Amino acid sequence: MSHVFSRNSNTTLPVAVRGEGIYLYDSNGKSYLDGSGGAAVSCLGHADKDVIAAMADQMSKLEFAHTGFLTSEPAETLATRLVAHAPEGIEKVYIVSGGSEAVEAALKLARQYMLEIGQPERNRFIARRQSYHGNTLGALGTGGNMWRRAPFDPVMVSASHIAPCYAYRFQDDGETENDYARRAANELEDEILRLGPETVVAFIAEPVVGATAGAVPPASGYFKRVREICDKYGVLLILDEVMCGMGRTGTFFACEQEHVRPDIVAIAKGLGGGYQPIGAMLCSEAIHDAIKQGSGFFQHGHTYLGHPIACAAANAVVNKLTAGGLTKRSAEMGRYFEQSLNAEFGQHQHVGDIRGRGMFRALELVKDKDTKAPFEPEKGLAKSIKAKAMENGLICYPNSGTIDGKHGDHILLAPPYICTEAQIDELVEKLAQSLQDVL
Repeated sequence: MSHVFSRNSNTTLPVAVRGEGIYLYDSNGKSYLDGSGGAAVSCLGHADKDVIAAMADQMSKLEFAHTGFLTSEPAETLATRLVAHAPEGIEKVYIVSGGSEAVEAALKLARQYMLEIGQPERNRFIARRQSYHGNTLGALGTGGNMWRRAPFDPVMVSASHIAPCYAYRFQDDGETENDYARRAANELEDEILRLGPETVVAFIAEPVVGATAGAVPPASGYFKRVREICDKYGVLLILDEVMCGMGRTGTFFACEQEHVRPDIVAIAKGLGGGYQPIGAMLCSEAIHDAIKQGSGFFQHGHTYLGHPIACAAANAVVNKLTAGGLTKRSAEMGRYFEQSLNAEFGQHQHVGDIRGRGMFRALELVKDKDTKAPFEPEKGLAKSIKAKAMENGLICYPNSGTIDGKHGDHILLAPPYICTEAQIDELVEKLAQSLQDVL
């Protein structure tokens, strides 16, 4: 009997014993193609010798130094490296241990910034429905997935939520992409005015929506309009790139493709590639200077901030993503991935939409392709597909509640950037077999 408190107490999971490239192996010798990189984490694949060597080297020199007393060379190097590739104006990096921590830090920094500049009445956050920003109470409170939030609503400080930019579901017939983008973005202005501009701290959004809606990219021009609205009312723009960042969509930061500058950005997952738990919150110099020239102290922190071994791993990962060319490879292989998915599933009667960017893709499943009607929630379609895919040797990331937290199903795919065309073909073939087995 296992004494591990697992995510699902009614399942018995295979025991992972080894990873190599894009494959994982369990204790029975069965192999699984890691088609989702776990949860869009394993950007380099498994058992990368350079990352392992960087960790071992750092471990032999310094395993831990508390950031209340000391900084470390790996943390300093990582911060400098990230800023070199960050959007213009981003100058400071706060290194944490994961995505939820990065978002918590972003929310707390945004609120403290308003206090430092003499606007304490700003205490409200705005997010989008069907967003997901993490599982700690602050991050969960801003997230817009009702199923995840429901049990904890009474103990959360909640944000208000506007509609997502989700063209497949919400762009009207005859409406141009630009018109839809502007209409969706203008909901932010309406909500700011409803709440009172003087009360709003920030708007938080995923540039490409991840787990809860399935690799939904924004309509062209959406985030440019969002930036204009935020600037107009003195509202900070926080971009959550925990899942879609670090080369996943084909650029190092996902927001590069939107030509928009965030005030604060959260990253994780691909930052460490799964080799160590790590995340980061990056902010503009103006926000940092407000703290420095005010109280001088960010009222936040965790024990493992800037962990030297995690930073050493992240440095090796980031070097491979940038100088090593793997972000460029993500874009290139992403185009082949898109073509392969369209060729296999474009005419599938139950695949309503194929979407995403780079090595971040999703299929939205529908009962009726013409009406876009979803399957009934009680069918548990996502759960069945996940189980069947595992049986067929494929790890993918199906999820339910795509449309509103209850209705709709999608399959998220986020394989390592090192995939070959043959391995993408294998992924698509195993996914097609799994859908056929279930549907």
